[in-house]
Amino acid sequence: MQDIASGTIAVGEHVGAQQVANRYGVSRTPVREALNTLEARGLLRRQANRGYFVPENISDTLRHWHEDQRNKAIDPYQQLANDWLVNRIPEEVTEQYIRQEYGWTKTRVNEILLRATREGWAERKEGYGWRFLPVAKTPESFEQIYRFRLSIEPAALMEPAFSINRKVLTEQRRLQEHMLDTDLGSMLDETLLANGSIFHEEIMKLSGNPFFLMALQRVNRMRRLMEYRAKIDHDRLIVQCTEHLEILDLLEKGDVVEASYKMRQHLNGALQRKSPIARTWASDSKK
Repeated sequence: MQDIASGTIAVGEHVGAQQVANRYGVSRTPVREALNTLEARGLLRRQANRGYFVPENISDTLRHWHEDQRNKAIDPYQQLANDWLVNRIPEEVTEQYIRQEYGWTKTRVNEILLRATREGWAERKEGYGWRFLPVAKTPESFEQIYRFRLSIEPAALMEPAFSINRKVLTEQRRLQEHMLDTDLGSMLDETLLANGSIFHEEIMKLSGNPFFLMALQRVNRMRRLMEYRAKIDHDRLIVQCTEHLEILDLLEKGDVVEASYKMRQHLNGALQRKSPIARTWASDSKK
């Protein structure tokens, strides 16, 4: 629902069971149930022998759900993430500990821990319990991640196996233009941040070198929690989307060298803009 609301899954787009299973890392059985539920709510339309599609006119259910998500006072997932960021909880915990600490149900705890696992900052221990993984908790580590990205992302565009995929570029252009054409205040922060990460990871895939992509995905997970915690600057996002489109313009022209240079400028600008934000966040967290 969040991806449909944000336009990440576009109006008129085909939504297949395997596509959804791959996207969210789940099996096909709950996906089929979810697609049936979304159809019943008017958020998907089934076409005979073709499958499910996002309808042109989305029902009020989606708008109401989206407003409810934005108006939630405290999201349990974010509460746990924030407590890990400021070291309020230990590195290794049990589900029973979390249930007692937060007063959540067993089902809620399981859902939150599974989401944390998908986002890369928690893992189930062998035998019993859970372990929270290292993330960017300090301004220094946050800056180190961006300096690392400055090293690998422009270089990935210069890999011998780098190949321009027009379909990928077209889809990323659609997402970036959609963000510029949409009221960013109406979109969930998670979606805004995810769209930025997806852009860079999709470009990285074109390098033909899976190790570049693996490294980027890893550091994106590590910085995600701190960026969730910081206040989203919509003006900065407009600059980000605009620069993403400039990189796409260069790649579509086949000017990979210039695109690599533009990527370096883009990441360096992001580092300069975000470092003060990270330091302010760290200072506020200690108060």
